[in-house]
Amino acid sequence: MTDPRHDLSRPGPAKGTHLRQIKSYVLRAGRMGPGQERALEALGPRFVLPYDPTLRFDPMAAFGRDAPLILEIGFGMGDATAHIAGLRPGDNFLCCEVHEPGVGALLKRIGEQHLTNIRILAHDAVEVLDHMLTEATLDGVHIFFPDPWHKKKHHKRRLIQPPLVARLATRLKPGGYLHCATDWQPYAEQMLAVLGAEPMLANTADASLGGYAPKPAYRPLTKFENRGLKLGHGVWDLVFQRR
Repeated sequence: MTDPRHDLSRPGPAKGTHLRQIKSYVLRAGRMGPGQERALEALGPRFVLPYDPTLRFDPMAAFGRDAPLILEIGFGMGDATAHIAGLRPGDNFLCCEVHEPGVGALLKRIGEQHLTNIRILAHDAVEVLDHMLTEATLDGVHIFFPDPWHKKKHHKRRLIQPPLVARLATRLKPGGYLHCATDWQPYAEQMLAVLGAEPMLANTADASLGGYAPKPAYRPLTKFENRGLKLGHGVWDLVFQRR
């Protein structure tokens, strides 16, 4: 029987609830490997938190300490997440991902690297923002390589849109940061326009760099990114700060 504490196949909203147009994820096919399954079984009860729209997220209860809180939206297979958490042991990382093999993969890394500063919410980050996170809660937000939805007719599905950015800005503490990265230039340009139009955010990048930030030292280069750079493909980082 599946443990309800880390059951990722939860039912959708009940009839009559508002269905959002933009979600923070795209459901992907994929099977859990045996190592991921073992990690989910052994570590899920400790590191995977239940989504509960009736409760406000309590960082002290979740992590057992008071520390800067970073939200990550869509961590894929968790490589960058584990790397950053290892580099920044003084920060707490609340990570949203609905792809079950990705959750298992990050749990496996948590076990292998003995990380204690990660908690996972296997749920749509948009609903987590709306129902579990209060204003001025976050010290930072990471959104790395969200789906670019290449076709023009699908651009409306892109995650970085004005309503979400406004919600993120309200959840950031003054001085908190929002860090986005993409390897698709048209999406980078849209991100820059959307983030730049949000009055609660200020661009940290020098104007001479076109509004894009140098890659922060904490964000690792992924294998995919390294291959792209060798082929001459670009990667764009955007770092904005809550006014």
